[in-house]
Amino acid sequence: MRILIIEDDTELAAFVRKGLNQAGWNVDHADNGKDGLFLATTEQYDALIVDRMLPGIEGLTVVRTLRASDNDTPVRILSALGEVDDRVKGLKAGGDDYLVKPFAFSELMARIEALLRRSRTAATAAQTTLEVADLHMDLLKREVRRGDTKIDLQPREFKLLEFLMRHAGQVVTRTMLLEGVWDYHFDPQTNVIDVHISRLRAKVDKGFERPLLHTVRGAGYRLGD
Repeated sequence: MRILIIEDDTELAAFVRKGLNQAGWNVDHADNGKDGLFLATTEQYDALIVDRMLPGIEGLTVVRTLRASDNDTPVRILSALGEVDDRVKGLKAGGDDYLVKPFAFSELMARIEALLRRSRTAATAAQTTLEVADLHMDLLKREVRRGDTKIDLQPREFKLLEFLMRHAGQVVTRTMLLEGVWDYHFDPQTNVIDVHISRLRAKVDKGFERPLLHTVRGAGYRLGD
């Protein structure tokens, strides 16, 4: 993860930067709005932390400029201005969240992680096609092809394959499938997953040289080469 902090309080910025570095994130810092805006528009970041009261270009102007240029990087606004009107102005300017100083670093971390989760979820939901090797799924047309071969799937099989394709290369457990495909939050103690995996494997892999749907013994299933 790569984060940009735009904050003129150098001690606060150093504190936040150290904590994020320890969490394994790469962090850049700008101490004024002009440099911060330049970095935000020329580099790729997973999230921005922007102070409101900045020299050069104030924080809300930075955020408005980014949004006007269709930059949708998640933005957390930091400010000592904590009245309701101040928070509303920050959110209306394009901020995704607003945190009032002083704050606990643990809360800042939790809020950034929540922003990143929402951002990833939105990006995933916006996808209209999925591809794994030569397997192609069109979510709008509800069509699946492997190479030039069209694969006809039942609704549940389609949903199961979609889930596996969204987690391509990962081991998907039975619990994940029960919750994500069947919306079960308990184990029904049936072989429903085994039956559907078997049917799906017959349609996706049968007749093809390379199998894509693999059973990971004792763990679950994996879709990929």
